[in-house]
Amino acid sequence: MEKVTFTKINGAGNDFIFIDKDSYPSLQISPVLVRKLCHRRFGIGGDGLITIAKTDGVDFEMTYYNADGSLGSLCGNGARSSILFASLFGKAGADEMKFRVNNEIFSGKIISKDMIKFYLNQPRDLKKNLIVASSLGNINCQFLNTGSPHVIINIKDIPGFNKPISELDVIAFGKELRYSPLFAPGGANINFIELTDGKVFIRTYERGVEDETLACGTGSTAAGIIAKIVYNLNPPVALITAGGDSLIVDFNLNGDVFEKLSLTGPANVSFKGEIYI
Repeated sequence: MEKVTFTKINGAGNDFIFIDKDSYPSLQISPVLVRKLCHRRFGIGGDGLITIAKTDGVDFEMTYYNADGSLGSLCGNGARSSILFASLFGKAGADEMKFRVNNEIFSGKIISKDMIKFYLNQPRDLKKNLIVASSLGNINCQFLNTGSPHVIINIKDIPGFNKPISELDVIAFGKELRYSPLFAPGGANINFIELTDGKVFIRTYERGVEDETLACGTGSTAAGIIAKIVYNLNPPVALITAGGDSLIVDFNLNGDVFEKLSLTGPANVSFKGEIYI
């Protein structure tokens, strides 16, 4: 049994368990361990687990595990939280830093003590006006991969749904659509948006967590891009998350190229602790 120090950080309510892998080089991060640590009753609790390690060529390497134990794709709020962790615990020598995730290089910086900006790479696989079948009927949606695959659904396009986004059963509906054959084999994250008076409200069902999360960084980024392309909202686009925080998506659109694509929002240390593994 090994005593391991961890740090709990949340980015706009999206919460992660952080372990400094350099301090525990022999620690094996198995799916069973991740599920145990992320369990909100029998473990620490979190939407995912992130390890940070020093590596050549960049300030650090971030490895993200979904709460179900699977190795995750890009996590935007996890990346922003990693920037905070690196700044606080000596993994980077300046407020601006570069880091590696899944063999891609990203960058970000500390804006203030609790505001973190993360620069994303070029999004891909934009598909507009897809029709996905559901128990409520066919739904028009948009698809974009911002490092993770995301479906964006305007709640006005859900047949028969005439309520505010706060009353949508995101878990039941998201779970149904997440496994649609249209997004096979890997599935997709399902984001629901409501546009009201120039504001974009968003709620997300995340694959890997298999639940609604209070925020999703790459999902908010995808929704911010769709808000421009489909609904003519000019960046920066503010998205109000289920947790009540605001995530700002900004970019310059040069033809089909998204330049300086960024996600900015809060990230805070919730607590530190020790757990026996």
